[in-house]
Amino acid sequence: MILTKQYRCIHSSSCQCTKGHLNEDVIFLVFQHLNWNPKLIATLSCVCKWFDDLAKRVLWKEFCKTRAPKMMLDLQSSGSHSVDGNWRALGKLLIYCSGCSVGGLFNSTQIPGHFVYRTRFSRTSGKSFLLPQCRTDVLYVSDPCEHLDQGEEGDLGFFRGIFKSFLVSKVRKMLIDRGAQLHPTAACPYCKARLWNMLQAKMVPQSASCRLGAYEDCIEYYVCLNGHMLGICTLLPLSDTEEASESE
Repeated sequence: MILTKQYRCIHSSSCQCTKGHLNEDVIFLVFQHLNWNPKLIATLSCVCKWFDDLAKRVLWKEFCKTRAPKMMLDLQSSGSHSVDGNWRALGKLLIYCSGCSVGGLFNSTQIPGHFVYRTRFSRTSGKSFLLPQCRTDVLYVSDPCEHLDQGEEGDLGFFRGIFKSFLVSKVRKMLIDRGAQLHPTAACPYCKARLWNMLQAKMVPQSASCRLGAYEDCIEYYVCLNGHMLGICTLLPLSDTEEASESE
């Protein structure tokens, strides 16, 4: 794939490369050879505004399409050439567990955010996080990122996800109809948009804890204005998890 469309250069006066820079096609081919390495894309974004714009428009998109091709094809099947919250945010969601902090969004123990090598996102699993009247929505949810032996908190799992076409989803409509309040201070760690608490809105179905293998009263998750989801749960011991799966 060779880029043909030309974009206005958006160098700032402080850029060190104002006297000329590599052609977009060349950068595309270099990163294609590097298999769209996310760390290198992030490093390139820090060079100047022009490289940051290129990364947002092209490189993160190609990274997402390479990392989760079927998921990306589905998210774009409505005809959009972009995704809710931009490609960089989605790229980060695919590979980054946001963790938590004392007094933070989940008011839990201190677990730093970190990159994950590989995570499976499932549309089928996403159905378990939706109330019956919202199950025509499309939601992809990851397997929980496990952080074991967290003292009094027990074994914690962090999960994340993304809605397809969130602006026209039944979940968003229900949140608005119920008058759900946005979190006063916290923002989505992926796109910086404001967040709805699904637990406060009473929109966490019992099937979510069964899917995660977690205690029913120890699961909480948020959805941002762009449809990104992030949550935390306390995981059941392995033997209890197997029994929960059988009952489901």
